[in-house]
Amino acid sequence: MLPTGPRVWLGAVAVLAALVVVALGILYAGSSGPGVVDVRAGAAVESAGSSWRHVALATDFLGELGGAAMLVVAAAAGALVLRRRRAAVFIVAGPGLTVAATKLLKPLVGRTIHDGHLSYPSGHTAFLTAFALTVALLATGRLGLGSAAGTSLVLAAATAAGAAMGWAQVALGAHYPTDALGGWCTALAVTPATAWMVDRTADRLVGRVPDVRQPDPR
Repeated sequence: MLPTGPRVWLGAVAVLAALVVVALGILYAGSSGPGVVDVRAGAAVESAGSSWRHVALATDFLGELGGAAMLVVAAAAGALVLRRRRAAVFIVAGPGLTVAATKLLKPLVGRTIHDGHLSYPSGHTAFLTAFALTVALLATGRLGLGSAAGTSLVLAAATAAGAAMGWAQVALGAHYPTDALGGWCTALAVTPATAWMVDRTADRLVGRVPDVRQPDPR
């Protein structure tokens, strides 16, 4: 699930993203208001006007339970049709573990928005980023892309998805911009690690299955 070409670069990105998640978590721990970056970035998003609200709502739906389930089930079903069981597991585990990480981090950081709702990191942003990252990693492996092309595709997909959902969350007032950044970085940290874990687990299981094609020496 983790292509050989981009593996080193994605490992470095994952470590850097994890450090950003921790740094932002420490910076905004226990706070209940926007920081300087949030004010400036939020003003830029709000300048788009209310005419884009329906786009923001449609994007937000993809991070809700119904929309997220639709994306994951469709992608996993496609992988199973192609007889790629390992890919199907990764499609479920990648976004799933990423969202689980945001659920664990929120009470630890304790940042709130709108009457005490935990906000850091953004689970919606983390999910869509992780889903896009998962699909891009599978496409990279399927197409046999090299290190530069594969890394570029994966990071471009993750950035586009994270930017779209992050914008929607800020535009709808559900999160601060730094919450969205934290969600994006959470996906960048967790998803490659999940790919490595799926590969290692699957390889061990395959190694334990006896080769039925070999004749019994008895």
